[in-house]
Amino acid sequence: MAIHISVLKKLNAEQKFMASVIIVNGGNYLYNLLLGRILGPEEFADAALLITFLLVLSFVAMTFQLSTAKFSVIFENEIFKSFINITYKYSTITGVILGILMIVFSKPLQSLFNAQSSYMFVIFGIGIPIYFIMSVNRGIYQGSKKFDSLAITYQSEMISRLAITLVLIYTIGLQSSILVAIGIAASFFFGLIPFRTKDIEITTKHSLPKAESKYITKFFILTAFYELTQIIINNSDILMVKHYFETYEAGLYASLALIGRVVYFVAWMFVMLLLPKVVEKQKDGEAHAPILFKYVFYITLLSATIVLGCYLFPELVIQMMFGSEYISIAPLLWKYAIATSLFAISNIFAYYFLSLDQYIPVVLSALLGISQVALIVFFHNTLSEVVIMQIVAMAILLTFQLFFFIGYLKLSKKA
Repeated sequence: MAIHISVLKKLNAEQKFMASVIIVNGGNYLYNLLLGRILGPEEFADAALLITFLLVLSFVAMTFQLSTAKFSVIFENEIFKSFINITYKYSTITGVILGILMIVFSKPLQSLFNAQSSYMFVIFGIGIPIYFIMSVNRGIYQGSKKFDSLAITYQSEMISRLAITLVLIYTIGLQSSILVAIGIAASFFFGLIPFRTKDIEITTKHSLPKAESKYITKFFILTAFYELTQIIINNSDILMVKHYFETYEAGLYASLALIGRVVYFVAWMFVMLLLPKVVEKQKDGEAHAPILFKYVFYITLLSATIVLGCYLFPELVIQMMFGSEYISIAPLLWKYAIATSLFAISNIFAYYFLSLDQYIPVVLSALLGISQVALIVFFHNTLSEVVIMQIVAMAILLTFQLFFFIGYLKLSKKA
């Protein structure tokens, strides 16, 4: 025990955050795996739908988090204080509007996705405003590089969601999808811990200089646009499979997606570290490409390892993680891992350019996200077709990102 404490003390804040992200991702995976095993494929399909909605929400709210992180590095003193208060205001308004829409359209959503209950969408909608407030709080910690506090917010959310959901499932006899929704919504409140109250002035009216306001608006709109492409690329397949296929097949595919996306969730850790570092390097006029190279190498190595493992031992992986009920999906595991790996690597490039105010990669991602949806619409006779269409779209996306990066380097050297 003393050795573990000694090792932790030697880690810097960034290394502790990386360790924390691994723990949080592990906890989230455990949460999904337990639900898959406890509920079985058919009931897990609804739980996976809620988890997908949670991922969609996280991408939307990430617009506020990344914007807050970027400008927490750039702004200081009174401008920073005004920016934080204005961001909290608009994030809360956005959360309330989306929450109301989720509640109002709960019945149509139930019909669209073949869900067992509309109440799970109502409960989820109630928690949405809190999630947006939580995201701004995280953005402040991310931008100021207070990774210890940032790590705690993620841990609080993950641990509470896991504990509350399991307790509800084993103690209350309600429909499982409703209990999962309650656990998710409740975890948003715990995700506010620790909440940074400094600089928040609810009763004071705040404003920003015209130049800063214009810069923020431009970055925010482009980031929102990119996060929309993330939603399309990362979640459209699960939503479309839930729509096109029977509940049992949708549950099998959800388990496939969960295992295959492990590389993406780990890659997100590097995105969190990448953005403030690149912004700071650019601000100081220093070289920032080496940071990108380092993280791309890490993700590529991780991706290759996961794909190889999924190719060599697909049935073992499925059996260990979800059980024998899901074993029929095993042959698709390594193919889905390839699609996710291609997306994770291209995503690192996209966020790198986004932090440098280079927006062409954002447009490229949007076009490929739309093409992925179109491909699945036309080719969805089997789950295998759905996976192959994603590999095609993501391979093209990564190719475009690489060509843009090479062109950017050449222009930078000439300048």
